[in-house]
Amino acid sequence: MADQRIAILFDIDGTLIISGDAGAASWRLAFDELYGIPADIGAFTDTGLTDPEVGRKTFSGVLHREPSAEEFERLLDCRLKHLRHTVRDSQGYRVLDGVEPLLTTLLGKGHLLGLVTGNVEPAAHVKLHRAGLNRFFCFGGYGSDSEDRGELTRVALRRAELVYGAPLSPGQCIAVGDTPHDAEGAHAAGIACIGVASHHFTADQLTAGGCDFVIGSLEEEWPL
Repeated sequence: MADQRIAILFDIDGTLIISGDAGAASWRLAFDELYGIPADIGAFTDTGLTDPEVGRKTFSGVLHREPSAEEFERLLDCRLKHLRHTVRDSQGYRVLDGVEPLLTTLLGKGHLLGLVTGNVEPAAHVKLHRAGLNRFFCFGGYGSDSEDRGELTRVALRRAELVYGAPLSPGQCIAVGDTPHDAEGAHAAGIACIGVASHHFTADQLTAGGCDFVIGSLEEEWPL
């Protein structure tokens, strides 16, 4: 008999919310303020990368060198400063279909809800705050924990065990995301992944990318 799923780990961008280009805008403003270059992260990065990867790849792409530790810390701080405003002012910001009813239902059934996201922790909470979604999540693994998606997923699972008060088996946990990177990170941590074809990737692409279950949106029947 399969283990009961206790901990459910959600990605943010493209799974719970669409920020309406608020993330890219915040990076652009940070590079412009610090270096006079309104950098386009889309020219140097791909969907599903962690914030530190996005920052480093874009820095190298526009300045043609690696940042020092001090420069990179200053860039991340400046980006977070701008993110608060770009998320607040984004006209394209929206919560994806079915999110709040599903989270409410899962909490009501006693599941532990966490985050597993490439956003650094403060950025994750800024993005969720506008929609009032932070209240659903009491732990997570973030891009500020590791640039490796498998490791930040393992961090989230360790924190889930702290909240649960006991060890959790892989069969008691599952991840939910909208990219093949989410499946890769979940599998590296030994857990399954539900792919949600709600943003950049189709159901077929998510299946080919390794997702164990695929749904079109969080309004559909929950595959657990």
